[in-house]
Amino acid sequence: MKFSEGMWLLREGIQIDWMNHVERANITDNAVDLLLAKNQRHRGDTLNSAAISAQISSPREGIIGVRFVHWQVIQDGGVDRGPHYKLQTNSPSLKIQNKEKEQIFCSSGPLDLAVTTATNQLALRFSGPKGKLTGQSFRSIGYIRDQTGSNSRYEDGMFMERQGYMLAGLDIGVGEKLYGLGERFSPFVKNGQSVDIWNEDGGTSSNLAYKNIPFYLSSAGYGVFVNHPGRMSLEVQSERTTRVNISVAGEEIEYFVIYGATPKEILKRYTDLTGQPQLVPAWSYNLWLTTSFTTNYDEQTVTGFLDGFRDRDIPLGVFHFDCFWMKSFQWCDFEFDSDMFPDAAGYLLRLKERGLKISVWINSYVGQASPLFKEGKKHGYFIKRTDGAVWQWDLWQAGMAVVDFTNPEAVQWYSKHLERLMDLGVDSFKTDFGERIPFKNVQYHDGSDPVRMHNYYAFLYNKIVYNVMTNRKGKSQSLLFARSAAPGGQQFPVHWGGDCESTFEAMAESLRGGLSLMLSGYIFWASDIGGFEGTPAPALYKRWVQFGLLSSHSRLHGSSSFRVPWIYGEDCSEVLRACTKRKILLTPYLLQEALEGHINGTPIMRAMFLEFPDDLNTYAIDTQYMFGSNLLVAPVFSEEGRVTFYVPYSDDDSQGKWRSWFDHSKTYEPGRWYTETHGFDTLPILIRPGSITPINLNLKAPEGNALEGLQLLVNGTIASQKDVKIVNPSQADEVLSVVQVTPTPEITEKVNASAEGIKVTQLDSQTRAELPFR
Repeated sequence: MKFSEGMWLLREGIQIDWMNHVERANITDNAVDLLLAKNQRHRGDTLNSAAISAQISSPREGIIGVRFVHWQVIQDGGVDRGPHYKLQTNSPSLKIQNKEKEQIFCSSGPLDLAVTTATNQLALRFSGPKGKLTGQSFRSIGYIRDQTGSNSRYEDGMFMERQGYMLAGLDIGVGEKLYGLGERFSPFVKNGQSVDIWNEDGGTSSNLAYKNIPFYLSSAGYGVFVNHPGRMSLEVQSERTTRVNISVAGEEIEYFVIYGATPKEILKRYTDLTGQPQLVPAWSYNLWLTTSFTTNYDEQTVTGFLDGFRDRDIPLGVFHFDCFWMKSFQWCDFEFDSDMFPDAAGYLLRLKERGLKISVWINSYVGQASPLFKEGKKHGYFIKRTDGAVWQWDLWQAGMAVVDFTNPEAVQWYSKHLERLMDLGVDSFKTDFGERIPFKNVQYHDGSDPVRMHNYYAFLYNKIVYNVMTNRKGKSQSLLFARSAAPGGQQFPVHWGGDCESTFEAMAESLRGGLSLMLSGYIFWASDIGGFEGTPAPALYKRWVQFGLLSSHSRLHGSSSFRVPWIYGEDCSEVLRACTKRKILLTPYLLQEALEGHINGTPIMRAMFLEFPDDLNTYAIDTQYMFGSNLLVAPVFSEEGRVTFYVPYSDDDSQGKWRSWFDHSKTYEPGRWYTETHGFDTLPILIRPGSITPINLNLKAPEGNALEGLQLLVNGTIASQKDVKIVNPSQADEVLSVVQVTPTPEITEKVNASAEGIKVTQLDSQTRAELPFR
């Protein structure tokens, strides 16, 4: 929210008490408490103005938090209504030095904070080993009174109510670029944008977002996480051109500055703080097919689709039943529509006999026509209005109510229905929605603040469904397909991009959104292949297939039309078959990269600068990405097949050149842009110099034998010994074998006993014919 009119004026009806002075400081073990005030010229300036308490602490090494509080409405006996994000703290030692009335110096590992305490010179400066990162300077800490709202009545005189906001403005340096803030489909670089952290169902072609994460990552070597679950506004160089102005309605605001020598290190520290990304089962890397949304289907329709995939030799691993597996007006009652599926249990068993995993669509709403509505209303399982009535509306399901997940009995009730479906054979749940959560004139079972619950609800919803699954299957054998998210949601994978149109522009905006989310702590992501709204042209379908099968997860899904390939032409079936088989042979590589993400928070699909932070050319690129650490992917966003991409400088460039996946005789120089035209059988996939990529040509499905038929593709010579982790497809956090590749005059492999027989292939112009990469 913007409160100012340029540098000198404020908007009409806005008052700001700026904190420019440290009145006093209290230093305790591992914390600094400050009392902040406006400019103090004489004792009279202590009157008729706000003061703000500030606390400086460190939850983990390399992270320093600053908390500003105006009125102590919670701390001194008020009711803490919550909710709060649970942070993974370990209370490191915060080294503190105090030079009274001059400066307080705090240090947490490599991150420093200097607070200027000289009279009327309040300033905060965060620094790393190479100098300043960010800070707060003149007029960047304030309490705002907004009297433009309906509650501000002039007749109340001196007691007139005003909406209060806390404001923290953080400095942005010359040339600095900011990223993340969740899955945002707006421009990739967030500078110049106004961003509201407020989950909404807005599709992918607007500035609204399903997954709002109040964390941004800076090209200057730090990240900022604002620890607040409610509505928040960030003016990213859009109000003051040298700052990010962060405002929150209420009496307090807290942010954490997170240092990292590299962008990857920042993500690791952020995910260590907010929750470790969990792994997914190997079978989830298979191709998923859905019924699509409003299409008409029954058992015969589904069986026909599956036969079509089998007859065309297109590997398929997961079948998803979208909304209309249940009767209309009854979502969610968790019952298969008996008119369309008279023998649901038997049919799911028959699908299992085909080797398929089963996913079903759910949401956290219950329509009034559902038999569960009466039950939920009777027992108080739904969010209520302040007068005690069930909150209902018609926007989605007629008369629907929203499950109140703060009620333990409601959680148990909801969970039992999920358990029943799992007993029937369901392997995964698509947790749709979670954004349309009421916040006005409603109350929760546990008394939570409805505004703070609006975003947090997505976290709670996905956590509950994920926990039901993990209690049955274990963490590495469970996954969701979720649309909404909040900080910490990376613990409950996977997330997909939501409702996109069937256009090349929507395909590109989907990639931007996915890359932004994966710069916000998430390591897995998918999009609706072919686009959700509309029916894709055959060229778009094939290009999205290429892109979608080079995403961590791959699902064919639409709204009013099916996404089976042959309805767009048999050449589409050929492209889908080739892309699916290529992804399957990459399974050992995917499992290795996913394990890296689980440990360090590094996503599988990576913005170019995340992998190449020293190459300044990579920081604005949003039309290509690294698929893991070794493969550069440039999706084709044009019907004619024309694509322009950049080849970055690599640490290992002296050891070789980037090489085409499809034509190993074709090499690329680092630091150059290339423009190519590709048919539908290829796209730019480049193999990094000095890299070792494990593949397995024998695999028929990702969950197959990881070792039998394993190959290591080596591009160029290896500068030093590298360890390749072969991960167990049956247990994604278990390493079956570590293969050591050492630099010798001729590349040789050193393997332990369990990995004998692994083939090492030195890529050159002769290997193309040997490997069926197409």
